[in-house]
Amino acid sequence: MDTQPDTQRETPLDTPSHTKPAPQPDTKPYLGSAHTPRTPPVDGDPAAAGPPAWRVLLGYVRPYRHWLLLGGLLSLVTGATGLILPLAAKQLVDNLGADRPVTGALLLMTVLVVANAGIGALGGFVLRRTAESVVLTARRRLVSHLLRLRISAVDHAEPGDLMSRVTSDTTLLRAVTTDSLVGAVTGSLTLVATVAMMGVLDPVLLAVTLGVLLFAGTVIGVLVPRINRASKRAQESVGLMGAALERMLGALRTVKASGAEHREEEAIHRAATESWRSSVRAAKWAALAGNTAGLASQIAFLTVLAVGGSRVASGAIDVGTLIAFLMYVFYLMPPIQQLVGAVTEYQVGAAAVGRIQEAERLPTEPLSSSAALPASGSEPARLAFRDVHFQYAPDLPPVHHGVGFAVPPRGMTAFVGPSGAGKTTVFSLIERFYEPTSGTILLDDRDLLSWKIPELRAAIGYVEQDAPVLSGSLRDNLALGAPDATEHDLREVLRTTRLDGLVARLPKGLDTLVGHRGTKLSGGERQRVAIARALLRRPRLLLLDEATSQLDAVNEAALRDTVAEVARTTTVLVVAHRLSTVTLADRIVVMDGGTVRAVGTHAELVGSDPLYAELATTQFLAATDAGPGVYGPGVDGAVAADPADTHG
Repeated sequence: MDTQPDTQRETPLDTPSHTKPAPQPDTKPYLGSAHTPRTPPVDGDPAAAGPPAWRVLLGYVRPYRHWLLLGGLLSLVTGATGLILPLAAKQLVDNLGADRPVTGALLLMTVLVVANAGIGALGGFVLRRTAESVVLTARRRLVSHLLRLRISAVDHAEPGDLMSRVTSDTTLLRAVTTDSLVGAVTGSLTLVATVAMMGVLDPVLLAVTLGVLLFAGTVIGVLVPRINRASKRAQESVGLMGAALERMLGALRTVKASGAEHREEEAIHRAATESWRSSVRAAKWAALAGNTAGLASQIAFLTVLAVGGSRVASGAIDVGTLIAFLMYVFYLMPPIQQLVGAVTEYQVGAAAVGRIQEAERLPTEPLSSSAALPASGSEPARLAFRDVHFQYAPDLPPVHHGVGFAVPPRGMTAFVGPSGAGKTTVFSLIERFYEPTSGTILLDDRDLLSWKIPELRAAIGYVEQDAPVLSGSLRDNLALGAPDATEHDLREVLRTTRLDGLVARLPKGLDTLVGHRGTKLSGGERQRVAIARALLRRPRLLLLDEATSQLDAVNEAALRDTVAEVARTTTVLVVAHRLSTVTLADRIVVMDGGTVRAVGTHAELVGSDPLYAELATTQFLAATDAGPGVYGPGVDGAVAADPADTHG
């Protein structure tokens, strides 16, 4: 393995010092029930605010600036053909008044109309394609960031809200790219050109028109901040609704079993209603701004018609000039609408960009190659904890108080103790899901912080307590950590974990879909899939966190023998509540209250450590009370501890 330290660690969680500060506390309210008010899981800290939204948008657009420039030029050409049209109409009217031929003027107007439509369609397609590319770039960047989030950041976030930032918020960049950036530029240029042409025709009528438009611009300026606030609230509400929905779907069986469908339904409906209210409020202000611009155009037309009519009557201008000027008044409407749309879309886009930036400011693990790495070397790993202290947040009690132990290569080491003793946290620290507050963790005599994270995890097989299974096929789940596994490797691991019988019964074998979170598999089958997935990586260090708690006696005994066989060539760490697992261990680490109180074999600890003796006695009693037919021969009952304690 590469012995160079990982220099990309981030502060404060990743400093090389052994006096690292703990993760910052999560001060945001957490939804404990369907009736607790929700707040956004990712709060924008003004002190840590990123660059302004327009600069972020330019960053998204920069890779596609050539396409954006082409679309903008086509839009300008479209506007230019429209500006020439009133002059052609003036020429037509003048020719009619002078009894001259009008064929040339009619032909010119026809060409201008057709060119306007064709070039406008092409420009619209180019801009739309560019906008979709911007959305794709934003989504890929955000997804890559979320995949590298620290577990501590994920613990404090709502998955549904994070998903809405990838889906809903990035979608809003589509409109802001075309309507805001391009619309502002092309609309401004077209407006300036139109005003210049109007000034050439008649400065008096231009002054009248600008007076009306100035009043409308003042009204719109008052509405813009309201649009901004309403848009931001609307996006936050969408995120809250997504979080509520994900919370419900993630525990739908529990919700149904608890008869809580109506309460959850009401909570999600409230979130959806709040999203609707915020969106309607934003739409109200945006519509008012848009209609103000339209009304200003109509008033300008009527005013110009009245003033212009009097000027025609006085002989100051001719009829052709008035008609051309009135056409330019109508031509003012599209660029004005573009500018108003650009302002409103920018407010919506700025809110979306702000939420995306909040997600991108969440702390991530050091950036390293995402390619799967083979386990470094073939020798089993050596592990040692030296005076390790850890707490999940400053406002939470410490989990570890100076934990220290050493695990030699090969063999099985079991961690036992009551719930909350810190057993599962040992595994989380080994995987670097969290960093110790102080102390040192050594793997192969190297500080764990000096390992590149992909390199470290490539050497470890980890079976979590709840044995998660991803949606997709059984093959996808098994090969998740070993994508290059051969069919022979798959068959061997299926036989070892006794999944071959299950695969034979499935309609499509390994290619059978297992459902969302493996709902088509039983709890024991999911555990065996998780164990098979870990074994397929051929790890140097195997971590098993209550990996057989849902297995029947026959499968549990078979897998126990498999783990014992693996321990001959691999370092195996087991968090165990079953005495049958513990008695096979080469060494046992007894933890209580975040400390290691004893280390030894089963026989040694029964006589020397009162807590272990109590745990062992309790299990023997539980097995005796349950009767010999419950657990099967040689399989003991579970200790009276909560196996779902994920911080155990």
